[in-house]
Amino acid sequence: MLKTRIITALVLLAVLLPVLYLNYFPAFAVIATAFFGAAVWESFRIFKNRQALLIAAVWTAAFAYTFFFSNGMAQLNFWYALCVAIWLIRFVPSLATGLPPPEGLGNTLLSLVYAVTIVGCFVAIVALFMHSPLYLLSVMALVWIADIGAYFSGKAFGKRKLAPSISPGKSWEGAIGGGIAVLLIAAITIFAAPSVPLLQDTFAVQLQLRRGWPMALLVLLVLVAASIVGDLFESQLKRRAGIKDSSNLLPGHGGVLDRIDALIPVLPFAALVSGWL
Repeated sequence: MLKTRIITALVLLAVLLPVLYLNYFPAFAVIATAFFGAAVWESFRIFKNRQALLIAAVWTAAFAYTFFFSNGMAQLNFWYALCVAIWLIRFVPSLATGLPPPEGLGNTLLSLVYAVTIVGCFVAIVALFMHSPLYLLSVMALVWIADIGAYFSGKAFGKRKLAPSISPGKSWEGAIGGGIAVLLIAAITIFAAPSVPLLQDTFAVQLQLRRGWPMALLVLLVLVAASIVGDLFESQLKRRAGIKDSSNLLPGHGGVLDRIDALIPVLPFAALVSGWL
């Protein structure tokens, strides 16, 4: 299992790193569209849609046309605000109230709304990449740091379950540890930025530079909370569907949604904040 995970990770790095390093937008657009198609297919699959592949193909074609061949990128703030509102109004409360049955109109509507948030996530990926590949990676890295910090803090100190009926392995101590890890790494990055030019155009550094420490710390904590919500919501969907992984597209890692679940609420929020900066 570990060998499979490592091989898959190396293949992904071999594909993604040159695209990010070379900053070649057409190659990035192809990769982003492919990952979007996989994510939206897995999404409809989790909702037990029998036509998941066909619907995903239509959504993917519409995504590529709208944001790479039309003027869809002119409505960025609409997508960001819509996604943030969906998470706040519909998905966060569902962690306490539960989901509709896995069939019927409620389930269909929920599947469409979740797919919209995936669109918003990938729109944010495109926009942040256009700012700079490093800026995009700096936002993603905060989510990864939160996840790693939560894992080790939970292992060491975890006692109080965060959402036992959804994800029994997660604890409040882990969530707090993830938040502390993000704040610590962000602070180190901010203090090091004046002497390390590479760090100056990163999300945390620009946030602190333009809005000050209190707002920077608050936004970073909201980002951590959003990443936890995204992870929990996908776990809730998979638990309802009776599956462990969103798919087996990434051997040893599960599916694309399993890798980006925490990013889905975070990236539109981060992109909205970036526009405010």
